[in-house]
Amino acid sequence: MTAAKLEKIFSRWRVRAALVFIPFVVWLSRPTRFSILAGIGVCLIGLGIRAWASGHLRKEKELTTSGPYRYCRNPLYLGNLMLGLGIALASRSWWIFFAFIVYFLLFYPPVIKRERDRLAELFPPEYEEYRKRVPLFFPNGRRAAAKGSARFSPALYRRNREYRALIGTFLFWLILAAKIILSGR
Repeated sequence: MTAAKLEKIFSRWRVRAALVFIPFVVWLSRPTRFSILAGIGVCLIGLGIRAWASGHLRKEKELTTSGPYRYCRNPLYLGNLMLGLGIALASRSWWIFFAFIVYFLLFYPPVIKRERDRLAELFPPEYEEYRKRVPLFFPNGRRAAAKGSARFSPALYRRNREYRALIGTFLFWLILAAKIILSGR
């Protein structure tokens, strides 16, 4: 099996694998009111980053360098990292924390590499310059100059279906809240 084919499989199974783990996360979690509030705070940061990025992203039509893309090349995945860490924090389970870290390190590096290669193919000179100026994942405090529209677009947010992350996260939090209520914590 070629590396490209393996990367494509990882990309496809990334969301499916997360959905499979949700029942285990709920089962293994031991949330308290405090852990829920702390986890929600971290998740809101992740959702905010994802929403901001989605309102700037024009997939495969242009190289997005505005909004959070001025600070890192993968803000959607940075947002996912925050979401996962928020869920792990709320769960109060080291098993969930370690499972999330393994999941993230297993799935995201190949997906990031695949997207990097695709952007380099679609926008060769622009992407090379962008890659040199903007960190891959963790912002370094400096921002690159934005090209194209620098304004957040609610229409892009909807077109990129980012509301699904918001709905899914909200449903997950309802389930954890119900677990607290039923357990009396």
